[in-house]
Amino acid sequence: MKPTKEAMNFNTIHDLYSSVGLGDKIDKKCEFSIFNLADIHTEFPYISPVYRSDFFSFLFVKDCDGKLGIDGIVSDAFPCSVYFDNPGHYKNFTWYAIKEVYLITLTESFLKENVHADVFEAFPFLLSENIPPKALTLDAFTQFEYMYKQILKEYNTDSPYRNKLIGYLFVIILIKIKEIFRNGYDPVSEGSRRSEIVRKFKTMLEQHYRDLSNGKVEKVFRVQEYADAQNLHPNYLSMVIKSKTGKAIGTWIAEKTIAEAKSMLRNSSASIKEISYHLGFIESAHFSNYFKKRTKVSPALFRKEYSVSEPSSAK
Repeated sequence: MKPTKEAMNFNTIHDLYSSVGLGDKIDKKCEFSIFNLADIHTEFPYISPVYRSDFFSFLFVKDCDGKLGIDGIVSDAFPCSVYFDNPGHYKNFTWYAIKEVYLITLTESFLKENVHADVFEAFPFLLSENIPPKALTLDAFTQFEYMYKQILKEYNTDSPYRNKLIGYLFVIILIKIKEIFRNGYDPVSEGSRRSEIVRKFKTMLEQHYRDLSNGKVEKVFRVQEYADAQNLHPNYLSMVIKSKTGKAIGTWIAEKTIAEAKSMLRNSSASIKEISYHLGFIESAHFSNYFKKRTKVSPALFRKEYSVSEPSSAK
């Protein structure tokens, strides 16, 4: 697999499943999904296009014959194996036969709302660029299988607590992945210098926006601040981020701002004026325009759609 300009980019989970004819089964605002790929791919061999996505993917391979291509590195899809990657990577899949391969996709917003508000602090391995598929013993894999099938049951209900229940179950999966993947894992020795630059940038980005939302800092970092933290020229940092992730550093910053804004609009009673201030906007009107340009809805309408009442003090 070689990244090319022709690679597809899926900005939403709905976009991904629409590409394989399942758009009618996924809500356009979907932020979590789980499917057995055996129910999706019925004609073999199936070779996916090269693509990038803006969400997290977790693959639980119990029984199949296939290959995974991630950023140009091709690995066999071993029976009883677990694999995950975060947003921004080029990937494709080749399947010769599938009996049971479960794919979970979820957004950063879903993680923060339903798993842990500081999910990247609790599970820092999620900020790693990617970790190769991990083959497990049958006993170890069975622990994952039990959890993802419980998640599937909740996913197929209409319970108003569905997302929270999924979140609680998914925490167990993350803890097990942390236990299995991170023992002895050293991203510096396994990756290049540029991989470490990307990892440090993502970690700093996450910490900075947590500090913004908590009121510990008031100024939004520019590219210069992120570069200074690693003693790099800003042009070099921008080049590394773009070449390694496929997205410009400005896009990463904008997407993080929107993810934090959505989380605060959904989960806090703070006024829009207060939220804009916490995210480093001097004027709430500037924040509203920024948010609407990137989401197609105003902050007030977004909050209303998710049934969180707008405080009377919001202007």
